[in-house]
Amino acid sequence: MSFHPEMDYAPARFHRSERKLAEAGEAFAYTAENQAKFDGIVTRYPADQRKSAILYALYLVQQQQGYITGASMRFVAGQIGCTAAEVEDVVSYYTMFYTKPVGKYVLNVCRTLSCALLGAERVTEELCGKLGIHPGQTTPDGEFTVIEVECLGACDRAPVVMVNDDWHERLAPEKAAAFVDDIKERGRAAFTGCHLHVEKK
Repeated sequence: MSFHPEMDYAPARFHRSERKLAEAGEAFAYTAENQAKFDGIVTRYPADQRKSAILYALYLVQQQQGYITGASMRFVAGQIGCTAAEVEDVVSYYTMFYTKPVGKYVLNVCRTLSCALLGAERVTEELCGKLGIHPGQTTPDGEFTVIEVECLGACDRAPVVMVNDDWHERLAPEKAAAFVDDIKERGRAAFTGCHLHVEKK
């Protein structure tokens, strides 16, 4: 006699992990300028800690082609001196890296507690409604992508939206649609930036 419930071990009842590899894409190499940047940065690390430069190496890839492909991961692995799997581990961990094309402006809406309490979910809804897309999608013109992310570390300025590598604080839901129009009209000038950086000027 067993106190455990009878288990149905039919395969369909269990989650099957499926690894989704990034698209291979075309052969990749840094531009001469980016190669020089990488070569300069990597010298700051001891030879046995070269892997510490993976984030910067990937940032250069994404800056150059907009997203990270399987071919570019293999390229970075060669530059760093590690396996492509190790590079892919980093890419898959950080939400700031994209493995498919994204818009010119990537609107990363924080959805963690402080932002959630001040309407982050509604911010996402308003942005998506204005742009006619769902979270994770890109507008047909390639201008905007909306993504929900975890804590951006500015809880006192919620709701926070990270736009590419820039910053916009205290985006109230009722101002989200106008924010999109403002970006279309003024580009980066529409962003508040981080108040800590602005106050230091």
